[in-house]
Amino acid sequence: MKGMVDVNRIFEAQKTFFGTDQTKSYEFRRKQLAKLREAIIEYQDEIERALYADLHKSSFEAYTTEVGFVLKSLSIAEKKLKKWMKTKRVRTPFYQLVTASYIQPEPYGNTLVIGPYNYPFQLVIEPLIGAIAAGNTAIIKPSEFTVETERVLKQMINETFPESYVHVVTGDQEVTSSLLDEPFDYIFFTGSTRVGQIIYRKASEHLTPVTLELGGKSPTIVDSSANLRVTARRIVFAKFINAGQTCIAPDYVYVHESVEKPLIEELKKAIEAFYKNEEDLAHIVNDRHFDRLRKLIDSDKVDYGNVCDPKTRRISPTIMTNVVWEDDVMKEEIFGPILPIMTFTKISDVIELLKTKEKPLALYVFSNDKSVTDACFNRLSFGGGAINDALMHVSNPNLPFGGVGMSGIGTYHGYHSFKTFSHMKSYVRKRVFIDPPIAYPPYGKNKERMIRKILK
Repeated sequence: MKGMVDVNRIFEAQKTFFGTDQTKSYEFRRKQLAKLREAIIEYQDEIERALYADLHKSSFEAYTTEVGFVLKSLSIAEKKLKKWMKTKRVRTPFYQLVTASYIQPEPYGNTLVIGPYNYPFQLVIEPLIGAIAAGNTAIIKPSEFTVETERVLKQMINETFPESYVHVVTGDQEVTSSLLDEPFDYIFFTGSTRVGQIIYRKASEHLTPVTLELGGKSPTIVDSSANLRVTARRIVFAKFINAGQTCIAPDYVYVHESVEKPLIEELKKAIEAFYKNEEDLAHIVNDRHFDRLRKLIDSDKVDYGNVCDPKTRRISPTIMTNVVWEDDVMKEEIFGPILPIMTFTKISDVIELLKTKEKPLALYVFSNDKSVTDACFNRLSFGGGAINDALMHVSNPNLPFGGVGMSGIGTYHGYHSFKTFSHMKSYVRKRVFIDPPIAYPPYGKNKERMIRKILK
């Protein structure tokens, strides 16, 4: 296709550069992380303007969830890099005489990072930090749906780094498909489960390892012992930040029937307190997703909100009640500012039902009853979560972030990003001044008896 970026040429250039071993030294990696930090700071205002243009993100939200988020990650990586890179000695079994055992992190090589539209800056830079820290090259493919952020990313990255080391390529799904034809050493994808399955199939052709950061319908459970005012404020914050376009946003709420009405009243109070200023609410990314979300709203079940503006793609925070699993809003990940409410009588019933669903990326439980939180967290499988909070586990760089089952493969953030983009190579070093003959032929009954005693 005319004008199509030559991804094979860029891939081969990066493959050649990685072969020089320049990316493997501590000094090189540390310098590149510092260059990335300087570039982000230089482009900070332009990045925030782009996020406002694409998603109507306020400067506060743009900084805290995107720019500031990755600057903090960079600070940690720069500070900890030398420690992360160290070859670590591990224990050796006593029967391997005069032997020492080691684990050496080494870069995979040529990596591909494919980003989504909901956090279009953070979710390409965050994995890029891991790729650079681990000593890889990287090709970055941002989302084409967030045009302004894509433009700024391309300018910032491609001015800062040589094409043969880190490079942004742009375009539609044809460009992505071309990239996936290349035999990358590692692929990092953030996006929908459907596209993640395509990525996984393509990666399997080259046996390329992947991280898939996907999503799903993340439940929020509120029992009768919860502090409803605090619970409502934390749910509203987590659900409606970025207009609900967050992979770990509370997708729906299961509330104990005895506190459904007071919880809903507290949710309304929190919404009205938080979003007096319309500028604090992001907008839906494009018309297609705006129309999809409107179709998920059953007006007969709307208890609050449902003010939609097609011109700006704004959907006000919306609460739906009397919701059942057969409703359209419960048949897919919402990824928007719609909060369905369902009730329960016994927590055991909720747990048994959720065990029949796909494993979500997150689970949130609001309760002051330890037996309830223990039951939920011990019996249900999910990527990560919180007790009496929502969303904020993602902001702790010491916690691995990732999904399980249909919500994703692999983890990252902080050291876990470095580890994700590193092959943990193991080896032993054995001295030669002694060479025990026990493992060598010829074998006999005495040797066999000794081996059987040792290896049991």
